[in-house]
Amino acid sequence: MPVYALTNDLRFPDPERANRDGLLAIGGDLRVERLLLAYRLGIFPWYDDDSPILWWSPPRRCVMDPATFHVSRSLQRVLRQGHFTVTFDHAFPAVIRACADTRIAEGKGTWIVPEMIDAYCALHDAGFAHSAEAWVDGQLAGGIYGVSLGRAFFGESMFTQITNGSKVAFASLAKKLTEWEFSLIDCQITNPHLQRLGSSEISRKEFLRQLTQVLTFPTRRGKWE
Repeated sequence: MPVYALTNDLRFPDPERANRDGLLAIGGDLRVERLLLAYRLGIFPWYDDDSPILWWSPPRRCVMDPATFHVSRSLQRVLRQGHFTVTFDHAFPAVIRACADTRIAEGKGTWIVPEMIDAYCALHDAGFAHSAEAWVDGQLAGGIYGVSLGRAFFGESMFTQITNGSKVAFASLAKKLTEWEFSLIDCQITNPHLQRLGSSEISRKEFLRQLTQVLTFPTRRGKWE
């Protein structure tokens, strides 16, 4: 399959036309309108400082139903102890920057380049991107951020600065999404950590089918509490 070069026009090719690795298109921009269109089509940007903007629609998708988020016994104990305080949308810029800085500090490199940070902060200001933050004694201990449309949450990244910080934030987010009757968390790419938390892998066709269903519901836009 060819990789499509985007123009200034606000459009994407059919996600099913991605190549065998899931790469669909190259170029374009990260304006709010394009990002929202991408997520509605099951497409996300993922690139680094050394490449142009790359747009992906993987053949296999890692997903989770927030109602089946797996809370291990040890995590249950941590949550009961009340050591962490959890907030939503109180520190979005700090969370996304911490996600980038943590990966860089671990020598992993990051797709959360300055251009991406600015773009997702704009999405947050527009009421579509959200964060869950875990705090210990006023210090940001961990967090997760992503995009919400309909009853879908598209998870982008999470970080931990104090043990269990990201798990507490993710568990709290999953609980809130369950209360709001969300049924889909897009985790994008499978990894063992997400599998332990209850994720599974489905085909692109099945992901797009589920996405179409959850997008029929209104979006919870604005600051989450």
